[in-house]
Amino acid sequence: MYPHTTGDSRETSGSQKQHLPERERAVLSRAGSQSSECLKGETMKLQRAVFVLMGMMLLFAGKLSAQQVKTDYDRNANFGQYKTYSWEQVRTKDALDVDRIKSAVNAALAAKGWTLVDSGGDVSIIAMEMTHNQQTLNTFYDGFGGGWGWRRFGGGGFGEATTTTETYKVGTLVVDLFGTKTKTLLWRGTSSDTLSNNSDKNIKNLDKGVEKMFKNFPPGASKK
Repeated sequence: MYPHTTGDSRETSGSQKQHLPERERAVLSRAGSQSSECLKGETMKLQRAVFVLMGMMLLFAGKLSAQQVKTDYDRNANFGQYKTYSWEQVRTKDALDVDRIKSAVNAALAAKGWTLVDSGGDVSIIAMEMTHNQQTLNTFYDGFGGGWGWRRFGGGGFGEATTTTETYKVGTLVVDLFGTKTKTLLWRGTSSDTLSNNSDKNIKNLDKGVEKMFKNFPPGASKK
């Protein structure tokens, strides 16, 4: 009879693995290390790609919701002759925003050297909040009356009588400056994403939007 050698064979096999030559063990060790590093590298690349994608999405979303400020004016108007202004009307969904709008615009114009008077100023200001998307301001001005020439600038501009259509979106603040004597539109500023149902956000956005709106006001002041 032959002796039972199954256990001895397994033991011998394990013993052979344990007693591999130093060079072979080093090769196996390097192979394992390289495999681990490769896997780690691929994981880090994937993580970086995810972070970049998330960053791009956040940036894109921020641009979509970012406040956009536009201004235009009558190129024939001499803004150097205007020094005082009065408020004609402010129309908003929230009555509390009326004083907030006035305060922001007053601060911006005071910084430009303009003076507020109760009535009869060189310039009359009308401001409004867009409560629904619309491409003209006729709903407001046609009902307002008074003969204000809101439809276009005397020297061209983005008024509704031009070929360019300006869409006023919900939450947009529109500030119009008229010559009091002529009742013609001199200057218009719009700031989108400015007014909402969040009062704290409104205050912050109003100050920021109006500041941008009047940054280069009056037009042509730097061109002398």
